[in-house]
Amino acid sequence: MPVLTHRAERAPDCEPPTWAGVGGCALPVAAGAATGLLECHALVLTTTGPLLVDVDFTSHLAGPGTLLWVRPGQAIHFDIPGERHAGDDKRRDDAVTIVFRAGLFASEELPGLTPDDPDGPARTPLVLPDPEVFRAAMDHLAADAAGPPGRIATALLHHQLAALLLRVRLLDSGGDDPGNVESRTFERFRRRLEDGYPSSRRVEDYAAELNCSVRTLTRASLSVTGRTAKQVVDDRVALQARRLLAATDLSVAEVGRILGFGEPTNFGRFFHRETALSPGQFRARFADRPGGIPGQRLPAD
Repeated sequence: MPVLTHRAERAPDCEPPTWAGVGGCALPVAAGAATGLLECHALVLTTTGPLLVDVDFTSHLAGPGTLLWVRPGQAIHFDIPGERHAGDDKRRDDAVTIVFRAGLFASEELPGLTPDDPDGPARTPLVLPDPEVFRAAMDHLAADAAGPPGRIATALLHHQLAALLLRVRLLDSGGDDPGNVESRTFERFRRRLEDGYPSSRRVEDYAAELNCSVRTLTRASLSVTGRTAKQVVDDRVALQARRLLAATDLSVAEVGRILGFGEPTNFGRFFHRETALSPGQFRARFADRPGGIPGQRLPAD
């Protein structure tokens, strides 16, 4: 993922402690940012709610007892209905947030779950059947992360986080059929696309890397998403363009270069084709918009 420049300085307490890689969080994205790009994972549990949640430009209304898993690099904006000031103290009681760094768990370490998969569970707000269980677990984790560091403390925090993530996986297992050949082909394509989209928008390149035909990739993509393989590639590039335009101070030309467009005019034509807006028109929609991820309460004694 390209290095991202934030519109506002990140809050100093928004990163998980380096010794553990997981902890509680007071403010994952700097208050006042129009839209934030989180650099770590965040589990956000609404407590008193409701919260207006925008994740990658899709809006949700999350009521009390709702959990959202925000992934690194996603464009996010949280707001409280009726409240327009990011610094309002009411925010401190609206959510509990746990953050953890990418790469904390090895591949296949958690059964049925790859935490760094951007297409994993709870991508949209998940209404919990037992929110108090999650609240207690998250409060305990935050309290332990605030304690003295050490090897045993690190192992404890990782076990606590693993239990939380596996609970989320049980509640939101998804409908993918691991035995379906087309689903497996699309999954390989999607994972490769996450690494390759800044350098190639050619379906032929991905087909060659995956040792299959363009027709096979297109058939798999249509089966899983209803979109052709080329449309899936362009969707991913357009999403990253919107993220960077909405949440960074990079120029339009810089955003285009990051995404592999040698000429700003080519990027502008691509972006207009995909969104029906010019890059400047899209960016203007996010200027001076208050908000940020709500902070958490301090753990109960």
